[in-house]
Amino acid sequence: MKLLLVIFFASILAGVYAQSTDSVRAVMPGRDTVVIKSYADRYSPRKALLYAAVLPGAGQVYTKKYWKLPLVYGGFFATGYALNVYQNGYRKYRSELFYVLDTGAPLSPSGFTESQLRTIVDRYRRERDFMIIVMAGVYLLQMVDAHVDAHLKEFDVNPSLQVSIRPTAENNMLTGTTAGLSLVIRF
Repeated sequence: MKLLLVIFFASILAGVYAQSTDSVRAVMPGRDTVVIKSYADRYSPRKALLYAAVLPGAGQVYTKKYWKLPLVYGGFFATGYALNVYQNGYRKYRSELFYVLDTGAPLSPSGFTESQLRTIVDRYRRERDFMIIVMAGVYLLQMVDAHVDAHLKEFDVNPSLQVSIRPTAENNMLTGTTAGLSLVIRF
């Protein structure tokens, strides 16, 4: 039964094809067919994702979003700096904890007890591990950003699209007269 389901879904998915991005034919009433060239293949989302995976920021360069490079490398620098601070604190207080455990001294050179040092070491280790997760998140986020930018590079916004904020007043029997702002979108 499972094999039949797999074969069924594979046969359905085998007939699915992606949209061609070479050209688009537009037929207007009363006019000839107009061929519109598309440049969407110039910015391949797969290439942007691959470039961003190999070298962080390369996907942003590929999609010509140079202003995002300081954000990408700033994110890596900030999380790397925090990771370094927490790793150094973890090493320092762990060595003090080992000193207290090995010598049997009541206090460490910094003046902490054994239970305080255990708490401090645990917090530094937890924060260090969290910064590792944040750095992985920054890495994945820059990859997703490059991929989405490549998809939206050739996105055409309708020139008749209008967005405006207007004051409104409404008279309702239950609530009375209310005033506010409304977001008006016209297509």
